[in-house]
Amino acid sequence: MPGVSTQTATYREVFAVPAFRVLFASRTIAIAADALRIVALSVLVFTATGSAWLSAITFGIGFLPQVLGGALFGSLSDRLRPRPLIVAGYGAECLAALALALAPLPTWARLALVAAVAIGTPVFNGASSRLVADVLTGDAYVLGRSLTSMASGGAQLLGLAVGGVAVAALGAQHALLVTAGSHLLAALIVRVGLADLPAVPTAGGGAVRQSWSTNATLLADPWVRRLLLLQWLPSAFVVGAEALMVAYASTRGFPAGAVGLLMAGSPLGMLVGHLVIGRLVSPEARTRLVAPLVLLLGLPPVGFAFDPPLAVCAALMVASGCGFAYSLGLQRAFVDAVPERGRGQAFGLLSTGLMTLQGVGPAVFGAVAALSAPRWAVALAGVTTVTTALLVPAHRFLLGPRPVNTGIGNVEGAEKEEHDGQHAVARGGAHVPDLDPGPARPAARA
Repeated sequence: MPGVSTQTATYREVFAVPAFRVLFASRTIAIAADALRIVALSVLVFTATGSAWLSAITFGIGFLPQVLGGALFGSLSDRLRPRPLIVAGYGAECLAALALALAPLPTWARLALVAAVAIGTPVFNGASSRLVADVLTGDAYVLGRSLTSMASGGAQLLGLAVGGVAVAALGAQHALLVTAGSHLLAALIVRVGLADLPAVPTAGGGAVRQSWSTNATLLADPWVRRLLLLQWLPSAFVVGAEALMVAYASTRGFPAGAVGLLMAGSPLGMLVGHLVIGRLVSPEARTRLVAPLVLLLGLPPVGFAFDPPLAVCAALMVASGCGFAYSLGLQRAFVDAVPERGRGQAFGLLSTGLMTLQGVGPAVFGAVAALSAPRWAVALAGVTTVTTALLVPAHRFLLGPRPVNTGIGNVEGAEKEEHDGQHAVARGGAHVPDLDPGPARPAARA
C-alpha cells in the first residue's frame, strides 16, 4: 500500500537515537518510583482506615486529577521548551514524595498532595511523547513505544515487587524516600542528557484557551475519538481490577506477600506481551490482533469470580497483562491521525484520558466491591473490558486510509468513502487541517 511501510524496525535502530535513550531511561526510573509510592501509600491508607474503597482510591489518586491538567494546560506541552518542562515535572514528584515521607500528614492531605502534583503530569508526559514521535519514524516509532511499554511493565514489576520488601524492611514512610531519590535521578538524567530543544511555534493566544479549543477539535474528529477510546477504556477497566488486589487478597486470607505477587502479575504480562507482539509480529499482523488481545486483557479477571487458588490468580493477572499489547496495533494510526503542530497536546490528551479513567476505574469498582465483594468487582471489570472489543475497527483502517467521516459505530461504512478524495485522507501524503490557524502541516510520518 503506497505511503505505508511494513518493514519491522530493530531495537538497535531505536536505541541509536540519543534523545530516545534519555527519555527511555528517565521515564523507566520514574515509573518504578511511582509503583513503589503506590504500594507504600496504599499500605499506609489501608492500615490507617481498613477501607477497601480508600485503598482503591489511593491506587488511582494520581490518575483522576490529570483531567484538569490536560483540559486547562495541555497546550503547554507544545508551547514550552521540553527539557525544562520535563525536569520540572520530575522535580515536583520528588518534592511530593519527600513531603509524604517526612511530614505528619493526615490521610486526606496525603491524597490531596498526590492529586495536586498529578495535575501537571499530562503536560510533561505530552512533551516527552511528542519528542519520541518527532525523533522516531515509521515502525521505529511503534517499536519505541513497545520498548517504553515493556520498560514500564518491568519498572512497575520491580517497583511493586521491591515495594513490598521495602515497606516491610524500611516502613512505608521511609520507602517513600526512595521514590523521592528516584524522581530526582530522573530529573538529573533529563537535565544533563537531553538537548535544550525549542518549543513548537504557536499561533499565539492564551494557553488555557488554546488547550480547550485544541482538545475540542481532537475530540470532534470521529476517527481520533475512536482511537482515544480504544486506548482509554480497556486500561481503565483492568486497572480497576488491579486496584482491588489488596482487598481481594485480604478477603481470601492469602499470605502477606500475596499482594505484591498479584499486583506484579499484570506488569509482568505487559512486558511479555509487548516483547512478543512488538518485536516478533509484523505491523500488519499487529492490527489484526487488536481485538483478540483486548479479549485476552478482559477475560482472565472474570475468573476471580470463582475464587481460584493463589497461583491461578497470579497466572490470570499475568495472562491479562499480556493483552495490553493490543495498543501496539493502534500506535501508528494515532500518530498519523493528529496534526504535527498539535502533537504534544494530542499525546497529552491521550495521557490525560488514560490516567483520568484509570482513576475513575478503581473508584467505581472499589465501590462495587464495597457493596458486594472484591471478587465480583474484579470479575465485572473483566466483563466490561471484553465489551470494548466492539470498538475495534477493521484492521485495514488502522494500517491504511484514514476514515475521516465515520462514527464510533460505523467504521465499516468508510469503505466506500475512502475512495472519495473529498472524504478520505491517505496516510503519509494527504493534508489534515491544522488545529491552529496557519500553513498546512507536513505530510504525516509513515
